[in-house]
Amino acid sequence: GGPVPEGTVVAVKVLRQELMHDPDLVRRFKNESKAISLLNHPNIVKVYDVSVSENLQYIVMEYVDGITLKEYLKQRGGALTWKETVHFATQILSALQHAHSKGIIHRDVKPEHVLMDAEGELFLIDLDAAMRIEPQKANDTRLLGTTGYAAPEQFGLTRSDVRTDVFAVGIFLNTLLTGQHPAVLRYQNGSAARVIQRCIEMNPMDRYQSM
Repeated sequence: GGPVPEGTVVAVKVLRQELMHDPDLVRRFKNESKAISLLNHPNIVKVYDVSVSENLQYIVMEYVDGITLKEYLKQRGGALTWKETVHFATQILSALQHAHSKGIIHRDVKPEHVLMDAEGELFLIDLDAAMRIEPQKANDTRLLGTTGYAAPEQFGLTRSDVRTDVFAVGIFLNTLLTGQHPAVLRYQNGSAARVIQRCIEMNPMDRYQSM
């Protein structure tokens, strides 16, 4: 974080008072504030200030004037070209590699959690499901992530690690290339299909091991 430059337009994410009694929401909000404050990357939304006091919880962050990739897909009427997908994917891979280098896994990578500005630059947002790379508690079987993008280990079977985000990236790529929900259609074209398939292997050992 740091002081907000004068004249800067910011976005403020506030946990509403009536939701502060929900321990799960409070935990997710604290997850996001901790994760985002550790990161500094051009494709991750910048954070300026964080408060997680008992009376007020907020995050002051960079305002991105743009739309989500999900909205962009809808505007485009579905599938993107391979060239455009690669342009987007390299930015997201770079952002996730930075997060992983800081010991953070996102655990909820999907088009709704990526903002795009007018220049086609992407910003990874919504790190409320993020966690430090460490063993999960044996009795922690809560799904933090989104069904359809979540790796098998996110259902409480084994611990999550960077390969959990690799799985989500595979589904993310499939969604951009097909314009469809991941359960509906698998992209079938050549080398891209092989990349996606390796990302989404059920066993994390069979996936790419890093971004």
